Amino acid sequence: MGAEKIWDAKEVAEEVRENGISDIPSSSLTVDISLPLPQLKPHIIGLCKDLFKNWLQLDESCFLVETVSGGITNLLLKVSVREDNAHEVSITVRLYGPNTEYVIDRQRELQAIKYLSAAGFGARLLGVFENGMVQSFIDARTLSPPDMRKPKLAAEIARQLRKFHQVQIPGSQEPQLWIDIFKFLEKASVLKFEDSEKQRMYDTISFEEVGNAVVELKDLTDLFNAPVVFAHNDLLSGNLMLNEDEEKLYFIDFEYGSYSYRGYDIGNHFNEYAGFDCDYSLYPDKDAQDLFFRHYLQPDKPQEVSDEDLKALFIETDSYMLASHLYWALWALIQAKMSPIDFNYLGYFFLRYNEYKRRKEGCFSLARSYLAQSGSG
Repeated sequence: MGAEKIWDAKEVAEEVRENGISDIPSSSLTVDISLPLPQLKPHIIGLCKDLFKNWLQLDESCFLVETVSGGITNLLLKVSVREDNAHEVSITVRLYGPNTEYVIDRQRELQAIKYLSAAGFGARLLGVFENGMVQSFIDARTLSPPDMRKPKLAAEIARQLRKFHQVQIPGSQEPQLWIDIFKFLEKASVLKFEDSEKQRMYDTISFEEVGNAVVELKDLTDLFNAPVVFAHNDLLSGNLMLNEDEEKLYFIDFEYGSYSYRGYDIGNHFNEYAGFDCDYSLYPDKDAQDLFFRHYLQPDKPQEVSDEDLKALFIETDSYMLASHLYWALWALIQAKMSPIDFNYLGYFFLRYNEYKRRKEGCFSLARSYLAQSGSG
């Protein structure tokens, strides 16, 4: 098929035990994500009864299954369970998208969840099964791309991201960004498509050019010695939730989380201002970025951040923003081959790669000038 899995569903239970959360129930059941909700419901109920034995005797009428969101990597369901006449509980069932194991390391995600949850991020892990997990339900609304551009919310996202980056996840802290990008590049460069039009589009890609772009950008960003943090790596609006009554912001879905570079996580987030239509004219301007940087660097005294520190983080983020385009461009090629979801992944490759090329000269020029002035280049 031209690519290999980086995660095996059958190793989940072992991973749970190794990470000291053996009290988390696990099930060997698999749920078909392609089923329409009415047909999906009995399978979800059966899964819940298999995981949580105190629900075994409940009638199916006690379960309400609703769709929360459905993206291109997973399906999120809310399950409300009426345990008796007076008491109802809600949980979230997340079904992994088909073939996402080719681009997502679920073991890495599972390890991180325990520690991120303990630090107040995301939902608590309640159970795992062959192609998904069950978590506590978060009573909040999912943000939209325009929400992220609101100054008050942008400042809160920055403050929360700083806290997120301070969480320590046990194990190797080697940054995964370039390891993952080179892995994607290797897989993406040897694909074959049965669809002749897809193959024609694929054949127009120069992987020598893409490979040179990856190496050149890595060499540039290495000069920054950017802080290595545990990064979310996919902080788009769909992974941000807000309880407006409590004014509480939640980060969710850590499936792409790994140790990476601070500037990459921020630059990747800024790219998501473009929204689902990928309108990159919506990328935050200098003032919007400075507001974010001030609340990230000094949450308690944002106005005391020096111009020097603002410029340094601006240049760092600007350069790693390019890496975000390369990462998701190569990701899209693998998805174009592996994912059964009806989405124009090949078109998405060209959209992200062309944006990389459009922004490259300006970013490289700014970075090299800054590095020369600071004596780092």
